[in-house]
Amino acid sequence: MPADLNRVTLVGRLTRDPELRHTSGGQAVCSMRLAVTSRGRDDAGNWTDKSNFFDVTVFGRQAETATNYLTKGRRVGVDGRLSWREWEAQDGGKRQTVEVIANDIFFLDSRGDGDGGGGGGGGGGQRGWSAPAAPSDLPVDTSDMRSSAPADDDDIPF
Repeated sequence: MPADLNRVTLVGRLTRDPELRHTSGGQAVCSMRLAVTSRGRDDAGNWTDKSNFFDVTVFGRQAETATNYLTKGRRVGVDGRLSWREWEAQDGGKRQTVEVIANDIFFLDSRGDGDGGGGGGGGGGQRGWSAPAAPSDLPVDTSDMRSSAPADDDDIPF
C-alpha cells in the first residue's frame, strides 16, 4: 500500500508581522498569516483575483529568523505540511482549524520590496521572480563554495 502524502508549497505575502512565542520547553514558535492570490475568469469572462489566507507556524531557529527579518507585506515561500487541530473554546463550543506547519521558509524579496504593494517599485507593475535590488542582509555561509576550474573541450560530454 502506498504511503500517504501531506505536503504543501505556497507563495504569497504576509498579512501581518510574525509573532514569536516560546513553548514551556523553550522552543521558539512563530505564527504568521499568508495571503495567496490566484487569478481566474469569472462568469462574465473578466479576470478576477481571489485571495486565500493561511495560518503558518514555524518552529525552532527558523521561527527566530522569520521574526527578525520578516514583516507585513513581505513575499515569502513556505514548504511544509497541513495540520488539523480541534479544541474546546471558552464558550464550550468546539473549534477546529487547518494550519500549515512549515519545514522551510523562503524570503522572496528584499526588505525594501515588502511594502505591501503588488509588484515592487519602479517596475511598471512587473510580475514574476526577480533578484533583489539590494544585497540581502541575511548571513550567507560560503564555506562550501569553490570556484570551478575552466573546462577543456575534452571535458564536455557531447
